Amino acid sequence: MKNCSKIVALLVALLLVGAACQAVAATRIKGRASTEFEWFDNADEDTATPVYQYLLLNATDIAGSGWTFRGYGRLADDLSNEYETDSELYYAYLEKRGLGKKNLDLKLGRQFISTSAGASVMDGLYLKYNHLGPVDLAFFGGGDVKFDDNYSAGDLIVGGEISSDRLVNNLYAEFSYLQKWEDEQLGYELFGIDLDYNLPSLIRFYNEIQYSYLTDEVTYFILGAKYYRNPKWSLRTEYLYSLPVFSSTSIYSVFAVDEYQEALFEFDYLIRRGLNAFVRYTREFYESVDDANVFEAGVEMRRTEKFSGYLIGTYRKDDDGQDLKGIKARVAYLFHQKFEAGVGATIDVLERQIGFLGEQFNDEDDTTSQRYWVDATAYLTKSINLQGKFEAVKSDLWDKYYRGRLRLNYLF
Repeated sequence: MKNCSKIVALLVALLLVGAACQAVAATRIKGRASTEFEWFDNADEDTATPVYQYLLLNATDIAGSGWTFRGYGRLADDLSNEYETDSELYYAYLEKRGLGKKNLDLKLGRQFISTSAGASVMDGLYLKYNHLGPVDLAFFGGGDVKFDDNYSAGDLIVGGEISSDRLVNNLYAEFSYLQKWEDEQLGYELFGIDLDYNLPSLIRFYNEIQYSYLTDEVTYFILGAKYYRNPKWSLRTEYLYSLPVFSSTSIYSVFAVDEYQEALFEFDYLIRRGLNAFVRYTREFYESVDDANVFEAGVEMRRTEKFSGYLIGTYRKDDDGQDLKGIKARVAYLFHQKFEAGVGATIDVLERQIGFLGEQFNDEDDTTSQRYWVDATAYLTKSINLQGKFEAVKSDLWDKYYRGRLRLNYLF
């Protein structure tokens, strides 16, 4: 396992922090420990049996100081030595709000950074100054985490953002900047803008832009609106533009890449409490292949009493003949306050015309993939539950195989 000893040490540190914090009466400890066992067949028809141990830990107001610790990670191994599993530390940081004149927030450690300029997992420091006049100001910097052996001291991330929801009524505005360094070389330099204007109980407009300074091009643009005046239905329309951006240190940065665009229209309708329906149309625009039309429709029932589930259908068609028809469904029933079970299925049919390779290949090909499953959750106590899932997977390319998962959760 990659970096196993480091991950073990870090997870042990999480446990020690939790134990030390719990010894202090003023500290509030909450979390979840999950033990998960899986089994499935790999491409070589060998059975893999990975096992995972997850730990989520939140310790708030440590010793009455106002400091908070948050951590989440896992240990992993494959008992059959057939599947490469990785132990990971997803995040682990100390947090303090209201420092100084009560307007400074601080986070120190491994944490997730998300801005309109970009996002990353960072080992470092995040500072946010609130209410500096009409704006908030944030700075961050540290190691740019890579969950593999290539993570080195020269992988850095620095940036900041200025934001406000007080300059104009109902408007949130953010401007951000981010740099990523790889082996002490500048790989990315990005600017971002995020705008969100909401007229309560009427309509919401949103816009996000990412600009790459090193390549001098807009790499991400989204503009949308959602009309929701009637509480029973809403209408959303959206335009998306996306252009892949590679690190300047990567060989791929010298190659031309295709841009992608899409226009989306979606209608949501509340049939009754807990039961929603939607219809969605997406037009996909490509440069090297034909454009495509995607139609989706479905219903979703959130559990308000006994039943829950969903039914969604998808149809994608383009002039190249790369058509897709799919359906996914699940229904679950709460048999008892301590036991819920469900069944589900996903079926996809990909229709391909491969004549674009030449007239001698002017054939049609259908590939069908199917997945059926049963799942159940037993609530053993208020703090312990057991989840299980068993799947049968089949496609025209692979023989049928089975996979399953058992997960024991302990909430504390």
